Amino acid sequence: MSHGIQLHALPYDHPDALKLNDQVQLEYQARYGGEGDVTPLDPAMFASPNGLYLLAYDTIGAPIASGGWRSQDENDEGYSDGDAELKRMYVVPEARGLGLARRILAELEADARTAGRTRMVLETGDRQPEAIALYFSSGYALTEKFGHYRTYDSSRCMAKPLQP
Repeated sequence: MSHGIQLHALPYDHPDALKLNDQVQLEYQARYGGEGDVTPLDPAMFASPNGLYLLAYDTIGAPIASGGWRSQDENDEGYSDGDAELKRMYVVPEARGLGLARRILAELEADARTAGRTRMVLETGDRQPEAIALYFSSGYALTEKFGHYRTYDSSRCMAKPLQP
């Protein structure tokens, strides 16, 4: 398990967050080709009470995982009122299998629920089977496509109600 690993709420543009974001972009490029995920994101989207960005640090203080949520409401990209959108879930390869993604996911869901969000939504891709398995095992189900990649065949959109 992830003993000794600490989670910290930090800005999306914190240097450690940028470092992990660069790493996840390289992974997206390796899996899908192209330039990675170009979904427009602004650090303010993850500021409380409308979002949260978490970084996990190992026992020597290195950033090893990230994830965040941002508020969404009904719009022309297919979101619904009360949505919290999961973004930038990532665990460095050497820390995978420690339960970090599940731990971050649970913290993000709890925070979004506390902020009054009613549903957690996410978009992933068909070349990320480990992510899809995590979300299915955490109670997520496939849903109608939304967001920046809603027209892509490889896109997989998932949702989970956030019960009060």
